[in-house]
This record gives sequence, C-alpha cells and structure tokens, in this order.
Amino acid sequence: MSRSAHPAGPRHADVLTEGHYSAPAADLNVLDEKVWSRTVTRDADGALTVGGIAVARLAEEFGTPAYFLDESDFRARCRAWSEAFGPDADVFYAGKAFLSRAVVRWLKEEGLNLDVCSGGELTTALDAGMPAERIAFHGNNKTVAEIERAVEAGIGRIVLDSFQEIVRVAHIAQRHGVRQRVQIRVTVGVEAHTHEFIATAHEDQKFGIALADGQAAEAVRRALSLDGLDLIGVHSHIGSQIFDMAGFEVSARRVVQLLAEIRDEHGVELPEIDLGGGLGIAYTSEDDPREPHEIAKALSDIVTRECEAAKLRTPRISVEPGRAIVGPTAFTLYEVGTIKPLEGLRTYVSVDGGMSDNIRTALYDAEYSVALVSRTSDAEPMLVRVVGKHCESGDIVVKDAFLPADLAPGDLIAVPATGAYCRSMASNYNHALRPPVVAVRDGEARVIVRRETEEDLLRLDVG
Repeated sequence: MSRSAHPAGPRHADVLTEGHYSAPAADLNVLDEKVWSRTVTRDADGALTVGGIAVARLAEEFGTPAYFLDESDFRARCRAWSEAFGPDADVFYAGKAFLSRAVVRWLKEEGLNLDVCSGGELTTALDAGMPAERIAFHGNNKTVAEIERAVEAGIGRIVLDSFQEIVRVAHIAQRHGVRQRVQIRVTVGVEAHTHEFIATAHEDQKFGIALADGQAAEAVRRALSLDGLDLIGVHSHIGSQIFDMAGFEVSARRVVQLLAEIRDEHGVELPEIDLGGGLGIAYTSEDDPREPHEIAKALSDIVTRECEAAKLRTPRISVEPGRAIVGPTAFTLYEVGTIKPLEGLRTYVSVDGGMSDNIRTALYDAEYSVALVSRTSDAEPMLVRVVGKHCESGDIVVKDAFLPADLAPGDLIAVPATGAYCRSMASNYNHALRPPVVAVRDGEARVIVRRETEEDLLRLDVG
C-alpha cells in the first residue's frame, strides 16, 4: 500500500473535543529543541541528523532499535554542571541513569565525580579508570563483598543507609586499617512532586534513616563513636523528575537543622551536605526544566540562608545529576512495522522495540515525544499510540502523540530524551535482544555498548 493510500486514524480535529489531548504542533516536521540533543537537526532531505550523520545511515550501519547518544551534548552538559557549581562544590554523576566504560572516561575527562549503587557499577567505574576517591557508593543493602571492594579500592565516600550498615562498614574499614569517609542518608519527610514510585524522601519507603523520630540523630551518634568511620556529612534525596525547588528548600532547612543539633550535641560541624539529584528534564514540550546555573544558585542560596540562620559555617554542597545530564543526550531509533487504525480512537503504530528497551512508560506512566525522522511529510496529523512488539498489552512506548497520517511500514521514527533509565533498565523480555548504544560525534559514530546477540542469550542458558 502506498503512503498516500494508507488508511489514517482519527485526525486531531476529531479528538480535541474530548479534552484529553494537546493539539499537535503546527508543523510536525519542526523539532522541539527542548527534547532533542543539541546537535540534532534535519538535513536538506528532511531526515534527522545527529552529530552530522543522517538517521538512515545510522539505521543501515547499526540497525534498529538502537540508542544514539550525542557525545558532544553529553560532554557539554557535564561542563555546564561543573561550571555552574564551581570549585567549592562537588557534582557526582548518578551512574544508575546510564553507565558504560566510555561514559566513565568522559566523566573523568570533564572533571565530574561519579556515584554508583551496585558492585557492577563500581566495577565498571574502576575498570574505566575513574579514581576511587572520586566515587561515592549508594545503596540500601550493600553486600559485605561490595563494601569490601569499595574499602579496598579507597572509595571516596560510602553513603550509609541503615544502622546495620553503619556497623558493617565500620567493621570492614577497621579490619583494613582505614577510616572510611561516610555520609548518612537522611529521609527528611519531603515528598517531591513526582510519581509515587520514584518519590524517595517520604518516610514510608526503603531508603535512608528517618529524621522525624530521632533515628537520624542516633545514627550520627553511632557513626561518630566508631573508629573505622570518618563522618563527613549528611545526604538527602527527595525524588526524581523534579522541577519545583520548593522541596529542596524544605529538605535543606531540615538537614541544616540536623547539622546544628550535631554541633550542639557533639561540638562537631560536619563539612559536607549532599542534596541528591532528581532534577527534571524535558520529555515533552510541556516540560520546562531549569538550567544548571539556575539550580546551582537556588541550592546555594537555600543552604547559605539556612546556615546563616543556624549560625553554622556553610558546608560544601554536593549534587547528583544523572538524568539531567544523560537523559536529553540520546534518542531511540525504531523502524515502523505494522499500523492499525481504530476508527474514532487512535492509530496503533508498532515498532521493532518496546518495553524491553524502554520500560518507563509501563512502569511510571511516563510521557514521551516522538517524531518521523527518516523524511518530512505534508500529511495532516493523526493521533497515534506507539507500541512495541512484545506479548504484553501494556507494551507502550508513547501513549498519545501525533504523527503524519501518511506514516508507513519501513519509516523510521525516534523517541527523544531516552538517555536515562532506558538502556540501564532494559530487559530480555520475550528473549528480546537489548539494543546497542552508539555514540555520535563530529560526523563519526561508534558502538560503546554492543547489541546483544542470540548467542549471548544461549551462552547464559546452561540448561
């Protein structure tokens, strides 16, 4: 069937009266700069390019689905965060968003630190040459083996998440004859404006030690009493995909109050405060994230003001952007397979990936944008739902968006802002092969995480 003859789904005029959908862009060929990496544009033929390379060439060389990461943009965002906070603060990239040996090398070269939350992430960081003193280790249930590895490597800080872990780390550090630098993760009772499953500072959750009932103060007492620990500060993380700074203001006030209580009880002013990460990015045109310099100024002003009120020296601030750095730098490229119009509802567009390469829509009800990128089109918009190929009704990539009505099998479409928590949460559901991550820069593309093969699947199946 030719593109012009394809039976389109409902046009936007048919669905706007329901009041559930935003109107499509005036021109679907125009890319919203907020949701795409900085080197993405369209060439003279209307095809999307990244780093000077057209997606058709990328698809031919690397296949689909695939994640394409704009290395220049990634590095620029690292520098922006580093420059915004300056030499008197620390920026730790949150490795859980996406980590590979290439990314570790970029972080090292751009002067950022790294936080990890598993033995595997720690191994990747050390193997790629990140100095151990620039690594922080998170996690609510670090194993003895993981702590041993971190202490032996001389890791810069371990974030303590429970009373058991305080003793565990102290014992291992003493056995190795060192004083391990640590922070205590405090839950401050602030629930950020975010999805319930990714709000991490309210008290009914697995992370941290509660401030409200005095447990955090007791954790400080125990940490200060143990010879194997060097308590350098407290840590607070209030959620993810946050745009409103009000939550950070409340969190900082409560953390600074704890620092004042520590000074009054122990005569010690802890030198550091880590405010975590969770800063949001633009997944759709409706998202309006802040720039790093705005965030840096706001957080610095909040902490300085609260410390002045408490008559404390202002501690060194740390932050942990992960999504805010890598999220906007990548897009996922798919090939359209089948197209099913549902009269009066929407058109289902099936692609060659799905929830195995992006679980966030199914898991968090996440919103994404999507665009036809292998060509431009003058066809009118149609309401679509982009779905995957898995045997699961919840296998949705983009819930509701507009694409040209002449969309056809074989077209390439791309979902931007998939650099964070897509490859790192990817799975082999239905024995799908996890896609590659391809770094693109200055007209060159190279694989930094290769595509899985069927041989990889069979190699693990020892039955």
